[in-house]
Amino acid sequence: MSISIKFCGLSQPADIVAAAEAGARYVGFVFFPKSPRAVSLTQARDLALAVPVGVAKVGLVVNPEDAFLDQLLAEVPLDILQLHGHETPTRVAGIRARTGLPVMKAIGIADADDLGQIADYAAVSDQLLIDAKPPKNADLPGGNGLSFDWRLLAGRRWPVPWMLAGGLTPDNVRLAVQMTGAQQVDVSSGVESRAGVKDPTLIHAFADAVNGG
Repeated sequence: MSISIKFCGLSQPADIVAAAEAGARYVGFVFFPKSPRAVSLTQARDLALAVPVGVAKVGLVVNPEDAFLDQLLAEVPLDILQLHGHETPTRVAGIRARTGLPVMKAIGIADADDLGQIADYAAVSDQLLIDAKPPKNADLPGGNGLSFDWRLLAGRRWPVPWMLAGGLTPDNVRLAVQMTGAQQVDVSSGVESRAGVKDPTLIHAFADAVNGG
């Protein structure tokens, strides 16, 4: 079975082209000002309109206010919202109901104690993104190039689809898939030449590695 790939933090038209050529199932746009991958609503709209049919457009937001969500969805044609902050399960359910869009909740993992929360979010989300927990006082909730002990996920399943993230690169993604059984993977910094700058060669190498090329 082929593994679905999400290339996140795309900011240039060439990123969309490379991701589509590499067989992306999802592309992600970051709406978090502190991130080197952040895009404006105008940028995101232009990028989203260039995404081929069949590739899901994901908007990454962090603790969003309702007013921002309303503006975002009025201007950018998104298919999925990725919640990457400290949103509670109640807030996740509220955003899902308010926007009418599928919601993917990111959950940071550092050790086994962090796994318990996953069931609570699985009950209110359409998908889960299992990521490495950021360091304390980190500026970014994700995209830090950090991984976690993938053995924590071995044999675990949840009632909704889930995606593996956190420190994945062309060099380690195949092992990560083998160790976790993930059917979906997310990459951002692992396909960049420098922070926020995607490298088409790495994008293609990642896709080749994911599916055993």
